[in-house]
Amino acid sequence: MSPTPPARRLRLGLPRRVFSQVLLMQLAIAAGVAVLATGLFLAPLGEQLDDQAMRRALAIAQTTAQRPRLAHDLRSTPPSPDGPVQREAERIRKATGAEYVVVLDRRGVRWSHTDPRRIGGPVSTDPGEALAGREVMEIDDGTLGRSARGKVPLRDEAGEIVGAVSVGIAYDSVRDRLIHAVPGLFAYAGGALAVGALAAWLISRRVQRQTRDLAFSDISALLAEREAMLHGIREGVVALDRGGRIRLLNDEAQRLLGIGEQALGRSPDGALGAGRTADVLAGRVTGTDLLTVRGQRVLVANRMPTDDGGAVATLRDRTELDRLGRELDSTRGLIDALRAQDHEHANRMHTLLGLLELEMYDDAVEFVGEVVGEHRATAEQVTEKIRDPLLAALLVGKATVAAERSVALRVADRTRLPDRLVDSRGLATVVGNLVDNALDAVAGTPHARVEIELRAEGRTVVLVVRDTGPGVPPEHRESVFTEGWSTKEPPAHRERGIGLPLVRRFAERQGGSAAVAEAPGGGAEFTVVLPEALTEPAAAPALTGGPAPRSTTEET
Repeated sequence: MSPTPPARRLRLGLPRRVFSQVLLMQLAIAAGVAVLATGLFLAPLGEQLDDQAMRRALAIAQTTAQRPRLAHDLRSTPPSPDGPVQREAERIRKATGAEYVVVLDRRGVRWSHTDPRRIGGPVSTDPGEALAGREVMEIDDGTLGRSARGKVPLRDEAGEIVGAVSVGIAYDSVRDRLIHAVPGLFAYAGGALAVGALAAWLISRRVQRQTRDLAFSDISALLAEREAMLHGIREGVVALDRGGRIRLLNDEAQRLLGIGEQALGRSPDGALGAGRTADVLAGRVTGTDLLTVRGQRVLVANRMPTDDGGAVATLRDRTELDRLGRELDSTRGLIDALRAQDHEHANRMHTLLGLLELEMYDDAVEFVGEVVGEHRATAEQVTEKIRDPLLAALLVGKATVAAERSVALRVADRTRLPDRLVDSRGLATVVGNLVDNALDAVAGTPHARVEIELRAEGRTVVLVVRDTGPGVPPEHRESVFTEGWSTKEPPAHRERGIGLPLVRRFAERQGGSAAVAEAPGGGAEFTVVLPEALTEPAAAPALTGGPAPRSTTEET
């Protein structure tokens, strides 16, 4: 006969289900506790019963020895089964239920005994300690078997020791009491075991419901898979308990939020500080795909409550996508500006062609000079006041876009900015966001105008962007710097409400500020102060500007 295949062999061991394992373990613990408690109770019980029996024997012996005539009868009468000592001892034995009451003289001769035939004979145990005046309690073997004994000296009226009294309680009666107590003890132990079994079953049922009757190995595998998944995905995951404290952060969430594992056990406000990101994680801001800014990162957050009263929030990094959206906006603006310039250039070329065909050569030369001079003046006016090439190029391009949108973009007369910027790219982002915001605000309004002022005060750069739009109401002047807040419809490729929060974050990171107020004559005036934004003058060539313009502002 072929051996049984390994897959069909009987495997002994614990069941796989958590319910069964927990129930068996609880029953084993309850049974072990019951047995241990019973053993711990029975062990001292025998000693207590023995001690009680010895003390009882000693008390009977002491009472017997205090009988006033016993010492006198012991000295005045011979040992006899009918003597007064035997009669008194038997009376006391029957009255107390003792196994025996033996009275003996100083020679160790019995004057009383349960068996009358042993009267007049020597005792079977050494009475030396009692005859020496000491009281004795012991469990020993005698002629009547094993017993609990008490021995005391017997004194006459003068206090002289004339003998001793030995009282015994059969040890079998003590053992019987112990045996009679065992069924009750086991009944209590059985009751405790039954209660423990019921509690174990209830606990197991609750564990079964909470673990969905999975095996411990399945739970362990699920936990391992969860850890690998949470730390492997490229999306931030933040779990909060019912008290609103952070209980889990995966690696991506720590990177996006800029916090470590020390944030575990703390509230979002305590770990991140007050702000929109903490409000979103805490559930104080509701909705889907909520925008928030953390540092220089644009995040999209979603929050879902869990059955235990907590919540899980997911975070996605939209920084690059938002940047690409802004670049797309700028590219579209430049395309529109180039299209307008192409149309304008075609018109000018047609005009020039007409002047040449009409042989109006002097007028043609004058017309070409005016066109070339206009564009050269625009670039020269910007570069004369702003020596940083990146910012100058940005404003020249924005001027073209503004002209296409019928907006007059002006550079204020006070504008002076040397080529000593610490972070020209960052400042270009701030200027671009504020100019785009101003162009959007004045679009479609009559006599639309945007004015830019960039000036250096020591190593501090002050940027002011004014527009002639509807302005910002006082109650909304802080809200405009909040992530996701906007009064305009978002374009299809990105969200609104990110540019101004990034401007404030950039300013605050540099130790500066960003604020909005009402511009002179109406509209909005955004002011950004950037301390330490310029290097020392010795680190770059000194700014040599041209003569100051004669007007307050110059249109570009």
